[in-house]
Amino acid sequence: MHDHRRLGRELNLFDTDPLMGAGLPYWLPDGAIVRHTLEEYIREAEQRAGYRHVYSPVLGKRELYEISGHWDHYSEDMFPPMDLGSEQVLLRPSLCPHHALIFRSRSHSYRELPLRMAELGGMYRSELSGVLGGLTRVRAITLNDAHIFCTLEQAVEEARAALELIGRAYADLGIRAVRHRLSLPGEGGKYVADPDLWRRATALLRDVLDGSGIPYEAAEGEAAFYGPKIDVQIADPAGREATLSTVQIDFHQPERFDLHYIGADGAKHRPVMVHRSIIGSVERAVAHLVEAHGGAFPPWLAPVQLVVLPVGDEQAGHAHELVGRARELGLRAEVSGPEQGTLAARIRAARLVPYQAVIGGREAEADQVAPRLRDGRRLGGLPAAAFLRSVADRVAARGTELWEAA
Repeated sequence: MHDHRRLGRELNLFDTDPLMGAGLPYWLPDGAIVRHTLEEYIREAEQRAGYRHVYSPVLGKRELYEISGHWDHYSEDMFPPMDLGSEQVLLRPSLCPHHALIFRSRSHSYRELPLRMAELGGMYRSELSGVLGGLTRVRAITLNDAHIFCTLEQAVEEARAALELIGRAYADLGIRAVRHRLSLPGEGGKYVADPDLWRRATALLRDVLDGSGIPYEAAEGEAAFYGPKIDVQIADPAGREATLSTVQIDFHQPERFDLHYIGADGAKHRPVMVHRSIIGSVERAVAHLVEAHGGAFPPWLAPVQLVVLPVGDEQAGHAHELVGRARELGLRAEVSGPEQGTLAARIRAARLVPYQAVIGGREAEADQVAPRLRDGRRLGGLPAAAFLRSVADRVAARGTELWEAA
């Protein structure tokens, strides 16, 4: 059973330091590669789906979160206010208030809707020390967040398209959803008191799930304070569930921030705000990927995609030249030479690397390689250029398969 905390340290992906503080991990070079590659994948997927990206600050005035409702309903999970002259500012617990302000800053016509706004942005939550663990529960979070401002008639289709985007990302990442949950409010004063708002939003999300043909379970007490949500649940190797991705329909914040667009009739109309996150927090997503794959990431996500193994010192020059050619194709490649041990020891050390290319005297002379795949398959002698191109094509396709079946 894989534990991302142990593997993350063994594979030099991330670590912590008591001087930085609990729940504040830092990323080592190989972990930074995984994170950067994942973030770029998300940005590209969102751009293809019609999202526009923004940046917004991680601080906001207390008044901002009073308007959004976070201060009244979520302040226990927020860090204390900081005095800044005559004002108080807060580390934000979510991105949605900032995106509402960005939408509000310009006039919008109905012709612009749906307006899809996305950001990989930082946010902070005052988690108790006892619940912190590795990358799954942290205090500094990078959230893959987006907000779609649309008409009421567009809301169901936009939420359904968000669920499809989540499904495609899971396929590319090798992630399996164990179930979908319709998260509803529970008892107590945690939730916004507006029964009509809850009924409308819940009915729309049921339409999304029913129209998508996705089985789901309703769960009380799991909603956001401002509205219901669809939670995509994953499980770790021990069977413990967590929420990775979400889709929400929100009538609350458009009203609180007095958002509007100009309709075809020339009058002001209130938009609906669809919140969605494809992979949730980057930290939790990487933790799950480490555990789901045991550190053997899909080829396109692996920190090192190709290791070139010269049999002897005589092939070292050719190995370095081959790595240069691989890097020209955009591959993350390294040489593991005889100074690092026997060939067998080097092959074992590179067991999590998707592709290995052994170069002996015969291969160097013919500009060939003897490829070995991470799953143990050996491909026989191949022209180096053809092998590199095949690997580059598979990485570019972002699939989970190493090679075609034998």
